[in-house]
Amino acid sequence: MLIKTIAFLMSLLLSSAAAATEWHVSLWGKRRAFTEHVEKLAQLVAAKTDGDFTLNLSYGGLSNNKENLDGLAIGAFEMAQFCAGYHPDKNPTLTVLELPFLGIETLEQEIAVSQAVYRHPAVERDLARWNARLLMPSPLPQYNIAGVGPTPHSLTDFKGMRIRATGGIGEALSVIGAVPTSMSATEVRQAMDSGVITAASFAPHAHMSFGTIEAANWWTTNLNPGTVNCPVAISIDAFNALKPTYREALLDSVDEALAYYVDYYNQQTMAAWGPLLQQRHIDLVTFSPAELQAFRDQAAEPVRAAWIRKMDEKGVPAQELYDLVINTLTSD
Repeated sequence: MLIKTIAFLMSLLLSSAAAATEWHVSLWGKRRAFTEHVEKLAQLVAAKTDGDFTLNLSYGGLSNNKENLDGLAIGAFEMAQFCAGYHPDKNPTLTVLELPFLGIETLEQEIAVSQAVYRHPAVERDLARWNARLLMPSPLPQYNIAGVGPTPHSLTDFKGMRIRATGGIGEALSVIGAVPTSMSATEVRQAMDSGVITAASFAPHAHMSFGTIEAANWWTTNLNPGTVNCPVAISIDAFNALKPTYREALLDSVDEALAYYVDYYNQQTMAAWGPLLQQRHIDLVTFSPAELQAFRDQAAEPVRAAWIRKMDEKGVPAQELYDLVINTLTSD
């Protein structure tokens, strides 16, 4: 009888082990506001499946942040976060979300616009080339610039300044004479310390997480040229292989994970940002409405027009994607 009982318990354990599924998730840097929705998603999925479906989050242990799409393509892991501006040629359709001066003002708007674009058939086809399905955005506020050296007092002071800036932000800054330099977030502090760049364009959480604010002595409060788009993507093959209940648990957890992220960013990250600037005696640079409007007039339309021409040559429905962004914003 005892042997039968032990055999029965062993069969249950083996059955449970066989049913369990673990996904490996490729992130970078360290846990920060930028990854809180992924952390929350992992908690929710595990809770909804009684621990049978788990997300194993790795910060830099699985892939270089510029190669996360490649990792999904070859099945090295099942989920990853990436930024479109790191490799625009790999995801041309997503670069519409990185155009300057789109008029996005809140994280909620960023979520709505991103999700609308992610659902577009051209975007789905674009990402499917990498065996990737977009799961959720990592909504970020408007970027601003922190730098070393003399404090700029007008937009003309940016002429010749080497600034870490990707995507449309970099293109907009080049219009006023800056020299945009593309590099991943993990490389920025060293580049600033060594003099390779003078300043960096980031959202507040990244200035804190990657140490640029520790080196900087000035910060632009209202330049707001745009932001970057950094989705969380999943392997199509891995998703299709999931049990239906696991698939449901994953998809049904996205909205709650994003809501948690927005609250965390607004209530914790931004609440800490102002006091940190004051504590470090950072010069705050605020531009006049007239100067900002002149910047928009110079950069917004020319950069957008150039992007549409370039994407049209690639066979991307550029105008359609741009109109989708604007229509989503205006109907919000």
